[in-house]
Amino acid sequence: MNASDAPQIDAPFLLGMMRLHEREELHAPERLADWIEARLDQGLDWFDHADIYGDRRAETLFGDALRARPSLAERVKVVTKASIVTPSRDPSSYGVKHYDSSPAYLNAAIDGSLTRLGVARLDHFLLHRPDPLMEVEATAAALDDAIDAGKLGAVGVSNFLPEQWRRLQGAMRHRLACHQLQLSLAHPEPLFDGLFDALIRDGLRPLAWSPLGGGVVFEDVLGECLSRLSPQFETSAAGLALAWLRALPGSPVPVIGTLRGERIEELRDGAKLTLERSTWYALLEEARSERVA
Repeated sequence: MNASDAPQIDAPFLLGMMRLHEREELHAPERLADWIEARLDQGLDWFDHADIYGDRRAETLFGDALRARPSLAERVKVVTKASIVTPSRDPSSYGVKHYDSSPAYLNAAIDGSLTRLGVARLDHFLLHRPDPLMEVEATAAALDDAIDAGKLGAVGVSNFLPEQWRRLQGAMRHRLACHQLQLSLAHPEPLFDGLFDALIRDGLRPLAWSPLGGGVVFEDVLGECLSRLSPQFETSAAGLALAWLRALPGSPVPVIGTLRGERIEELRDGAKLTLERSTWYALLEEARSERVA
């Protein structure tokens, strides 16, 4: 499978499930099924998971909703991540958080996510963090085999540095499809330290986690700038911040964290904006608190 054959993420953003386990009003399977169906009707069909979200609870809740309404399973597209072992799941006496990219761990993680989510395939499966102890040939073979078996549509990485993903890619038969990294007006550093250029050069689709900086983009002079300019574009400050991200080469796909329907609709409208170059740089200046050199 080439990168071009992998499932393409064509949504304006991914719907992040990190906080699903905290939203008790969505825990009933039918209620969550209603919420998922409403998102699908909005044209939003990509959902971002990880096995550590709610200690696997988010995947389980999502899967319960799909089992309650089986017609949804064929309509959703799922990204999930694994390789982080939380202290409570460390089988040793240390109880230490660590990373595990071993074939045995990843195979179990893939099968576990498939079972919890109740889907036939994980459209994108990401290594959540780079593992210094990764035996790259063994890990690559396990991921390739999972794609060949139809368990995964594509493989990607998250929070990797260029040489880390290139070492993995060099051992794989299939192409890595995407890279999920921290990127926003509140955290534009990847645009200037070579990370973003490297992933674009290597053909990885950028997925931006924390695209609103955890609310930091709404603070101080940057927040004032977004609030001042957003009415000109008939959008919200958040919508304008997402439009700034999507203007970058490779059209980064933000991973939003809100589960509120009205907020999602607001962000969906903002994601349609096309920013002029001058507006983009004006926002960058406010974000960095310095003039473009």
